[in-house]
Amino acid sequence: MNNIIIRRTAISDIPYLYEICLITGDAGKDATALFNDPYVLGQYFSAPYAVYPDGICFVPEYECRPQGYIVAVPDTDKYNQWLEEVWLPPLRKRYPKPAPQEIIRSENEGQMLSIFHNHHYPRTSAPPHWLKDYPAHLHINLLPPFQGKGLGKGLVNNLMEELIRLGIPGVHLGVNAKNTGAIEFYKKTGFSVLNEEAYGFTMGKRSDSQS
Repeated sequence: MNNIIIRRTAISDIPYLYEICLITGDAGKDATALFNDPYVLGQYFSAPYAVYPDGICFVPEYECRPQGYIVAVPDTDKYNQWLEEVWLPPLRKRYPKPAPQEIIRSENEGQMLSIFHNHHYPRTSAPPHWLKDYPAHLHINLLPPFQGKGLGKGLVNNLMEELIRLGIPGVHLGVNAKNTGAIEFYKKTGFSVLNEEAYGFTMGKRSDSQS
């Protein structure tokens, strides 16, 4: 796999982002069997970042196709406003509330459809104390054959270089407690736990960190 390149995401990569998001969407494992609609996960966790004007997105490309991605935004609060005003309204029309049971294959799918309707901007509560120091956020996924080969670290490094260039002090992410491999990876790449959540952890990395 010496011919892998890491490059900026293009609009034409979006179908691959949906696919990768689904194949890695069950705490790092294949979530295909959990979803009646294979695009639901990517509608929230990957595709909008590639469309968002300030999105910072990279893919590792091998044999002419993306094999993973890192998608991020420099300002989470500003992104959430865009999500509420631009991205989510058509999804709310497409996926009615409450969703008919016949279109929900699993609890995971039901939770995702609820997220489309339960996302709110402006916030209904005070922002977390760590958000000022870690205003950016990211999602990263690699297809199984490309994990453990240093690509994840390369993607994080590309993102951190861009955040430094933009003067963004830090980035955060959420990780499922069941995804122990991801937690270990984030720790090795300089992320630390900012907060424990019901599902797992919020972790963050400062832009001036050299890990």
